[in-house]
Amino acid sequence: MKRKTSSLLLGVVLFALGCSQSDQQNNRPVPQIPVVDAIQKDVPIYREFVGQAYGLYDIPIRARVEGFLEGIFFKEGSDVKKGQLLYTIDSQPFLAEVASQKSKVAEAKTNLINAKSQLDRYKPLAEEKAVSELDLDAAQARYDAAVASVEAAEANLQLAQINLSYTKLKSPINGLIGKTSARVGEFVGRDPNPVILNTVSRIDTIRVQFYLTEAQYLTLARSYKEDNSNGKARIQLILADGKLYDHDGVVDFIDRNIDSSTGSILVQASFSNPQMLLRPGMYAKVKVEMAVDHGSVLVPQRCVMELQGQHSVYVVKEDNTVETRQVITGDKVGELWVIKEGLKPGEKVIIEGLQKVGSGVKVDPVPYNEAAGKSKEEPKN
Repeated sequence: MKRKTSSLLLGVVLFALGCSQSDQQNNRPVPQIPVVDAIQKDVPIYREFVGQAYGLYDIPIRARVEGFLEGIFFKEGSDVKKGQLLYTIDSQPFLAEVASQKSKVAEAKTNLINAKSQLDRYKPLAEEKAVSELDLDAAQARYDAAVASVEAAEANLQLAQINLSYTKLKSPINGLIGKTSARVGEFVGRDPNPVILNTVSRIDTIRVQFYLTEAQYLTLARSYKEDNSNGKARIQLILADGKLYDHDGVVDFIDRNIDSSTGSILVQASFSNPQMLLRPGMYAKVKVEMAVDHGSVLVPQRCVMELQGQHSVYVVKEDNTVETRQVITGDKVGELWVIKEGLKPGEKVIIEGLQKVGSGVKVDPVPYNEAAGKSKEEPKN
């Protein structure tokens, strides 16, 4: 009898404990979990390419005659004006050549005067048959030859004067000049000494050249024509420090052919450079808007979990239970991620506390406060 009573008491105690634990679980507060709504909007799709910068004009300064460099009349790396004197080359040999050609011109003109005088005397004599036609023809030939000699001498003089002018090298444009490739006293104008002494670049506008594959070119060409009609063509530049350049560019040149050896095509975009920040020779990433993905579904990148190449998100259903949803991702747009498949616009996606939830767990979804979320992550002093 005592054993039956003890068993009955033990059963009552166990039942009471089970009810107590069940009541505690039922009374346990549902956790508040921040969620965001999956949004839908048109998203521009960008691609990045490595490009190199060039000046709007990059004009080489060449030594077009041989000689010793006498003077340099600019500060390296400074702005120069069109027509400003940059270099002088020893002009003495060229001055002597000019003087020599001037004497030849004078000699040729003297011969021309004599030939004309003789021709003028022979013409009336030939009419009176005082001289033969053969003598008249010879006088005419000497006159014609003298005229040609004068023209040749004047041409040689002009060439000598041109060569003399080449001893003074002037800037062809307003622009920025670089480091000189020769110093005073060097013999220039013949290899191995530099024929190109310097380069002047106009950099208020910078050209950036980059290459596209054939497929990328077709996408860009279609987009470019459409955007040009709407005035929306957009090219951006990411500098070497990772920062986005302040001014957008415009595609102004696409090469005429695909390079058969590489399967790529050259594209050029121009960027305004009012602060002269960009310099020729710089490398940068060209960020090109290739197309617009219409009606894309986006969520913050923080919502997406990745495991062995598979992406998933936690979705809060209408009954406030959590569902693990496999998704297919697309391009990243800033801090957002395009979801190609697996998510509908307006669905609630968990953004914080991912480690606290799982499939089937009941939660209390609350709108995510981005400012509050950031303040929680800030380290305490």
